[in-house]
Amino acid sequence: MKENKELKQMIGKTFNDIANAIETGEFRKQIRIGLTTLGSEKGIANLVQGGEIAAKTAAGYQVVLIGPKVETQLEIQEANTEEEMHKKMEELLDTGYIDACVTMHYNFPIGVSTVGRVITPGRGKELYIATTTGTSSPHRTEAMVKNALNGIIAAKATGIKNPTVGILNVDGARQVERALKELNTNGYQVNFTESGRSDGGSVMRGNDLLLGTPDVMIQDTLTGNLLMKMFSAYTTGGDYEATGYGYGPGLGEGYERTILILSRASGTPVVANAIKYAAELVKGNVKEVAKQEFAAAKKAKLEEILKGLTKDTKKAAA
Repeated sequence: MKENKELKQMIGKTFNDIANAIETGEFRKQIRIGLTTLGSEKGIANLVQGGEIAAKTAAGYQVVLIGPKVETQLEIQEANTEEEMHKKMEELLDTGYIDACVTMHYNFPIGVSTVGRVITPGRGKELYIATTTGTSSPHRTEAMVKNALNGIIAAKATGIKNPTVGILNVDGARQVERALKELNTNGYQVNFTESGRSDGGSVMRGNDLLLGTPDVMIQDTLTGNLLMKMFSAYTTGGDYEATGYGYGPGLGEGYERTILILSRASGTPVVANAIKYAAELVKGNVKEVAKQEFAAAKKAKLEEILKGLTKDTKKAAA
C-alpha cells in the first residue's frame, strides 16, 4: 500500500512538472523550496501565510511545507515535532525532492555560516550581511576572511556578477583587510568599495550600513546577527521582524545542503522573502558557485594566508 501511494505521488508530481513546463515554457525540473512550520514565536499560521505569499508570486518554483497538517493549498510533508521536522527536511534535501529549505535554529557544523540579506533604510538598497549565524572558524579574523568568501558566493549566486565588498570597522577589521588584499594580489578578485565617509577606505563606518555602501558587508557573526535583528525589526519595536530576506543560507567549503535560516521572530514578509532568496540561490546554482570560489581562493594561497593570521594571534597572546 505504501509503495502504491509513493508511486501515485511520483506520477502526480511528474504530470504537475509537465503541466508547469507547458504553462511557463521552461522544460526543466520544477524547483521546490521547503519551509518548516514549527518553532516560530509567531505561530504556524505566520509561516504558512509566508509560504502562501511566496507561492503566489513564485517564478519557477513551488513551496513545500514540512510540519503538521493545516488548511492550505500548499503541499505538506507531515511532521509533528521539531526533531521529526528537521529529520524530514534533511531526508527531502538529500534525496533531491526539495532543492533548498527555509527553517529556524538549525545547527550547522563548524566551518559553515549564514549570509543574511537586508534592505538598508538610507537608500533602500539590498545589503548582504556576511555572516549572521554559524561559525566559519573558531579563530575570529580567520572566520571573517571566510565570511567574506561566503558573502561573495551568496551575492554571485543571486545575480551580482562582481559584488563590491566592505569590512565593518570592528575588532580585527584591518587584519582582515590585509588578508583580503593579499588574496586579491594573488589572483582572487575582491572588489573593494570605498566608504561613503569623506576619508574613504574599504573599512566601513556605521553610516555605510545605513546607506548599503558595499554589496557585501563583512564582520564577525555575532555582530552580523545583531545587525540582522536591527535591520529586520527597527520599524516594529523589535518583537516582529518585518523586512529583509532572513539570516540566509549556510555556506562553507564542501557543505552540500542549501538551508536558509529564519529567526523565531521572523514575520510573514520575511518568510516570503526568505523563500524567494532560496529559489534565487538554487537558480543561480549556489553549490557550483561555492566550489568555484573556494577553488579560486585556494589557488590564491588562501590557506597560507589563514595560517599567517592564526600565527599572528598566537604571537600577540604570548
